[in-house]
Amino acid sequence: MSFEQFIFYLLAAIATISGLMMITVKNPVKAALWLVLAFISTAGLWIMAQAEFLGLVLILVYVGAVMVLFLFVVMMLDINMAILKEGFTRYLPIGALAALAIFALMYMVIGPNHFGLQNYAMPEMKPADYSNTKAIAVPLYTEHVYAFILAAVLLLVGIVAAIALTLRRRPTGTVLYQDIDKQNRTLKADRFEMVKMDAVVEKPIVESEEEQKK
Repeated sequence: MSFEQFIFYLLAAIATISGLMMITVKNPVKAALWLVLAFISTAGLWIMAQAEFLGLVLILVYVGAVMVLFLFVVMMLDINMAILKEGFTRYLPIGALAALAIFALMYMVIGPNHFGLQNYAMPEMKPADYSNTKAIAVPLYTEHVYAFILAAVLLLVGIVAAIALTLRRRPTGTVLYQDIDKQNRTLKADRFEMVKMDAVVEKPIVESEEEQKK
């Protein structure tokens, strides 16, 4: 086994274990951290496949931005884990069947009969001046520009939905809300009121015995 194969299997094992831990841990914050580790190991696999741009984007965008946003959303939503666990046992058989079906489909598509050096030749090495970013950007902004714009719109919809989920209306007894219309409709007489009060005469301060002796 060469050194490159060892690194490949090591990163693949880390990504697989991180994915399993991400869906099995009970704490959502720990699940997000396991997902970060899965992203980093997958980025290493992308770099080994000579797709440096995709590997760097996976780290910068998903790990650096998306996961931070996910952690903020988890903390702001205040998820009640007890309610989420109520139907876990009831839906476990359905989830297991769905997982087996997905695994079977993945095996039929990316199984050893469809991939491997016996079916595909080794990718040719690129020269030193080869730009992986340019090779992705040219077809992305020419042939697939409409799909790129549609993906951007879907991301915008996801951001708006996340903000809408966090804006929960709380009872007025616990939180004070500002009513702008009521403030604008307030009259001058309601803002200022003269109150008559009796004059208060302050009592003289009685000096202590020590100060009187001085």
